[in-house]
Amino acid sequence: MSFDPNMTANTVPTDWRAYSGVLSRRVFAFAIDYVLVAVLCFPAAIAVFFIGVFTLGLGWLLYPILFFVVAGLYFGLSLAGRSQATPGMRAMGIAMIRLDGGKIDFVTAIAHLALFWILNSVLTPLILLAGLFIERSRLVHDLLLGTATIRTS
Repeated sequence: MSFDPNMTANTVPTDWRAYSGVLSRRVFAFAIDYVLVAVLCFPAAIAVFFIGVFTLGLGWLLYPILFFVVAGLYFGLSLAGRSQATPGMRAMGIAMIRLDGGKIDFVTAIAHLALFWILNSVLTPLILLAGLFIERSRLVHDLLLGTATIRTS
């Protein structure tokens, strides 16, 4: 099941096949992305260590928020990039779009990530079941930001 791959970046697909199987692909993309974020935390931790040495210990205050900074930069830069997808999303053949036809920018990507974390911590991961009942398999944070996830392959 595929859809027209020759769509422009500003086109919102109406074909149901563009949204078919997106939820399961999002789950696997999530796992891939968080493994990559965890791997990126190691060199970031080494960099924070040296920053802490040069700032006489002040830089070590970054350790408690290191994961959030790395994840924010990872998701913000990759979702706002040319492919509108993280490496995990690209591996699973999906991308994120805005329903108004615009491109995902860095602020929208960070807001998407923050809303995902907040809603999952407050309302439990059961809110992910909303994707089974909402049009285009959108999740709650997608509804709030006007985004959707589509298949690219």
